[in-house]
Amino acid sequence: MEIAKTIKALREKVGMSRKEFSEHTGIPVRTLEDWEAGRRTPPEYIPRLISYQLKYEEMVKEKEDNRQ
Repeated sequence: MEIAKTIKALREKVGMSRKEFSEHTGIPVRTLEDWEAGRRTPPEYIPRLISYQLKYEEMVKEKEDNRQ
């Protein structure tokens, strides 16, 4: 259940709905719903990969903002 909370927290941190997060990460909406509800459990590395992706995108955005 801890992984479910982590995935939901990552999604909420970036302020996206499940549909938006699905489109952004390429993870099907139904899969996200199942993970967040604890009906299915993703591999343990999935939250880390999502977190790395979001951090990378944030760093790129900050770098672009600093250039302007």
